[in-house]
Amino acid sequence: MGRRHQAEKRTLVPDPKYNSDLVAHLINHVMKTGKKSVSAGIVYDALDHIKAKQPDSDPLEVLIRAIDNVKPKVEVKSRRVGGATYQVPVEVSPERQMALALRWIISYSATRKGIPMRRALALEILDAYGEQGNAIKKRDDTHKMAQANKAFAHYRW
Repeated sequence: MGRRHQAEKRTLVPDPKYNSDLVAHLINHVMKTGKKSVSAGIVYDALDHIKAKQPDSDPLEVLIRAIDNVKPKVEVKSRRVGGATYQVPVEVSPERQMALALRWIISYSATRKGIPMRRALALEILDAYGEQGNAIKKRDDTHKMAQANKAFAHYRW
């Protein structure tokens, strides 16, 4: 529809406890049906759980490293050329890298059944920090798919 100009990015207010934009992004991604106080409680409890598991390290640093480990560098996008659809590898913008990393960590922590979301989120962050877990596997699968379809890179535009 509207292709005149890109929507401007809104600035996010940092969270009150850690004064971090990243934690505010995480809270917003965890939030469902507008219940921000519930999602903030989940994220803060997860960070407290990380602090209890690793007392010598700062939970914010663990979160930053975990998200950096999960961020994908390349992904594939479908391009229709002629009558065929090709999976074309493209580089991922920094904003999308952050969004994908947060989405993967949250979705895989939600699939951990039998434990509360606050503990599941903490465990998934700790797994990503240690370069293991489902979110890291998803990143590796995305990179493998892009590598396998490198032959179609000339269709990128």
